[in-house]
Amino acid sequence: MIGYPSARREWSVPQKLRAIKAAGFDGVCAYLTPELKTGADALGLELLSGFDAKSVADALPRLRAQRDLGVRFINVQLLNHDTPPATAARVAVQLLKASRRLGLSVHIETHRDTATETPEKFDELAKLYRRATGELLPVTWDHSHFAVSKHMLPPDYSRRLLAWPDLIQASQIFHLRPFNSQHCQVPVTDGRGRLTPEFRDYLAFAEDLFACWLAGPRPGQELWACPELGMSHGYHVSTDPHAWPDAVRAGRELRGAWRRALAR
Repeated sequence: MIGYPSARREWSVPQKLRAIKAAGFDGVCAYLTPELKTGADALGLELLSGFDAKSVADALPRLRAQRDLGVRFINVQLLNHDTPPATAARVAVQLLKASRRLGLSVHIETHRDTATETPEKFDELAKLYRRATGELLPVTWDHSHFAVSKHMLPPDYSRRLLAWPDLIQASQIFHLRPFNSQHCQVPVTDGRGRLTPEFRDYLAFAEDLFACWLAGPRPGQELWACPELGMSHGYHVSTDPHAWPDAVRAGRELRGAWRRALAR
């Protein structure tokens, strides 16, 4: 929602929250502030948080602050692109133990410029975490980074990106960023209301992803799924439609994919 409807007339936080509610979304995914908390509570919107963590000491004050604002689920982007998997696993063990003591459910995101940025790094981290704890690593799944790092083509999306069914089924957070083989984020529409071919390819994958989760234990009978389209960090190409209307459309299409997955 950055710069919407224009950079000079960007909506206020209360306007953004009302638009989120009006678009049919259940909640807000952001690093929470008291203003966001107050506005979301007034509209009956659920709260999901997230942030980068460079160390356990760095993360703990923010975990406490977000817990005090009423959050339970927190997405963490862990360490750096050059962090060795053994180091990342050790920090993940410490961080997740600390978060559980605070009554939080922290998930580690598969994300660029972190210790999980490629399938190989993520796979090693997850194995080391399980070896150390006997548990599955709680993961926030954003498959776009894996798809781009390997330049995966649509026929391979589900076969190669659903290669961790146990970890997918144990997750409770999905970041659903539409991607293709060359772009971490593709537009949902062509600017005239029609779905792009690239998004249609992604939507088929999303349905398979939902079906994979539904085939598992369905932890807590609760899945937080965010149609994630960014306006910063190079995600948004200048010729694409603005991300907010596309996110609204993505939400609608993804609900359809969820219903189709339920019917399988």
